[in-house]
Amino acid sequence: MKNLNLDQLRTFLFVVNHGGVNRAAKLLNLSQPAVTARIKGLERTLGKALFQRTPTGLRPTRDGEILFRHAERFEHLASLVERDIVDPRTHEGYLRIGASETVTQTWLPDLVSRLHRDYPALMVEITVDISPDLRRSLLEREIDLAFLLGPISEPSVDNIALPAFDLAWYVAADAVPPNGDPASHLTRPVITYLRQTRPFRELRATLIDLVGPGVRIFTSSSLSACFRLVEAGLGVAALPRAMGAPYVASGNIVEFDPGWHPAPLQFTASWVAEPPDPLAAMVARLALEVA
Repeated sequence: MKNLNLDQLRTFLFVVNHGGVNRAAKLLNLSQPAVTARIKGLERTLGKALFQRTPTGLRPTRDGEILFRHAERFEHLASLVERDIVDPRTHEGYLRIGASETVTQTWLPDLVSRLHRDYPALMVEITVDISPDLRRSLLEREIDLAFLLGPISEPSVDNIALPAFDLAWYVAADAVPPNGDPASHLTRPVITYLRQTRPFRELRATLIDLVGPGVRIFTSSSLSACFRLVEAGLGVAALPRAMGAPYVASGNIVEFDPGWHPAPLQFTASWVAEPPDPLAAMVARLALEVA
């Protein structure tokens, strides 16, 4: 028997774990013929058929099931070698990061600068999206590491809690409370996160109780746009205080206290840890330090 090829074993694991060649090819950033060629090469090396076709797709043969258990051990050992032996400064990997805009507008640039300084050969790709879409992208292996409103409760996902973001209420500096009470600012349009997000749902539920079903809520995917809308006098907003300081310093908006504030935004660094991903785990720990 020829020496086993680790790339072929890893491809075999992806085909088994994700139910077929097409899905494995997408996740591995390979063409379908390339994945098929790796599987056929592995079968030639072992002299065994590893898959059988069924009406529902590919299923491992008995030999394939035995190999699967051994291949998981190979993958785990390879990750340990990478973690403990390889000099991280020479890492030539490719890391796909997905982040919410709150993170992107605050400490993410510092993290990327730190990565570039400490791991100059590491290539980083950044996607900015809302947390529900980041969760889907992570589970479908379209990104390697997500900074999102978490945690993600999946057996295959590891999470590290990151510092929370306090939310403050903002209004244009020249706005006068309609009834002289800061709480009456909430009768103005309220500008907030998109409807598909947890902050929107929590904010809307409480505002209906406080203001009534007629509360007016405007949504935006851009937090910087939310601040500009407040500056323009369109309405009020509950936004991360970490982002609000420069706008307050400009003198165009001010904080106000209506007697209630939304809960802080709790973010996590989340990554798929089966099979182990030492690079994503390392960057997640570094993100906690930077944040």
